[in-house]
Amino acid sequence: MTTDRSTDARREIVVVCRRLYEHGLIAGQDGNVSVRLGENRVLVTPAGMSKVDVEPEDLVEVGLDGKRLTGYQRPSSEVDLHIRVYSRRPDVMAVVHAHPPVATGFAVAGEGLEATVLPELICQVGRVPVVPYARPGTPALGDACEPFIGEHDAFLMANHGAVTMGPTLRVAHQRMESLEHAARIMLAARLVGRVNELTPAQIAELRSARTRPDVPGADPGGPARRSRRREE
Repeated sequence: MTTDRSTDARREIVVVCRRLYEHGLIAGQDGNVSVRLGENRVLVTPAGMSKVDVEPEDLVEVGLDGKRLTGYQRPSSEVDLHIRVYSRRPDVMAVVHAHPPVATGFAVAGEGLEATVLPELICQVGRVPVVPYARPGTPALGDACEPFIGEHDAFLMANHGAVTMGPTLRVAHQRMESLEHAARIMLAARLVGRVNELTPAQIAELRSARTRPDVPGADPGGPARRSRRREE
């Protein structure tokens, strides 16, 4: 992998970290962001830093064994979760973990965003389940998430936060923003007093659209890929 790719990835991660902070999706030392640089190399945010303060030189390159390859900082304490995603999902090139307030509120309540209500969420993100609680920053968190990685591009972690992934960092970040936006809409609908779900035919049409390249945030081959996994 060329130095240019690493340089571009560093800049992209810094931009996303600042956007997450500016949009209130993280606070303090919350969250972590990574990009796959090559088959066995991952660039990840450092531990112990507010993401708004992260600069390109602060990022850490690790192997899929979690060992640091370059960088002077310690990698995020949750790098194990990122590595598990990359190991299970060769189609994923970026992972974003954040603590979006309303979506995390759903996670604290033990409820995913799986209601078939919003076309944007269905097309751009898909079903968003809740992973059972496990202590952050430990292998137990990766163990808890492992069964969900293959079938979902986003999930909530009980009493913790959210994870989104995608074929690019842009898509992974957009999915995090869409996830929080959908959570706010769902909460508003409940406060109004009524949530109207889409019909099975409408849902099927939207899910098929996820494979089309003209749909923003679409996952080309997503349903087919997941279908193949189930058969395996």
